[in-house]
Amino acid sequence: MIRQVIIGFTTEGSTDVRFLKSVIQRTFEDVAFECSGQVEVLPVQYIEKQNGNFIEVVKHYAQKAEKLGVMVLCVHADADEPTDAKAFNDKLNPAFDAIKTQQGEDACKNLVATVPVQMTEAWMLSDKDLLKVEIGTTKNDAELGLHRLPELYTNPKEAIESAIRIARQDLTKRRRHKLTIAELYLTIGQKVSLNKLENLHSYQKFKEAVRIAFQELGYLH
Repeated sequence: MIRQVIIGFTTEGSTDVRFLKSVIQRTFEDVAFECSGQVEVLPVQYIEKQNGNFIEVVKHYAQKAEKLGVMVLCVHADADEPTDAKAFNDKLNPAFDAIKTQQGEDACKNLVATVPVQMTEAWMLSDKDLLKVEIGTTKNDAELGLHRLPELYTNPKEAIESAIRIARQDLTKRRRHKLTIAELYLTIGQKVSLNKLENLHSYQKFKEAVRIAFQELGYLH
């Protein structure tokens, strides 16, 4: 019998949705191959962003997820730091603990933290060859200012925007349309190499949390 898994996810911003939706889906599909028997990963469900106290907002997400029949909820928060320690200590761990220990309220308690270092755009930088194809350039990493490791950029979004400007400045006006980073989130999320993402510690941590989520469901031993 084919078992199914229904995944929900939340994000800090609207652009994160476009990138993370595919990455989350593909990561769960990848780990599903490690499970005993056949597991079908249904299309991930986005839970609309709410504003307010982080713990209370995540509680709301978990309650909404439960009502939707979500079996695993991925909660995104950018580290905005050189490591993810502060994000976990100040935000994710307290929120997850509050949900898992609360009584009397229906909420999804199978929770996965999605915490890029420093921010989501660092995960986009994991596959620089793909990024250059999507930008439309043959310039090398150094020429584009992309020669550092992705998680070492304090502002990886700014690094990608700068690379776009450098890549397109030599094009003739006829060929130069105004490409923006906003156009890249969806396609890179769909195409980024998971093997290259696995070079990033923060993605490795996310993938391991996905494995634990499958274990909680009894799908992976």
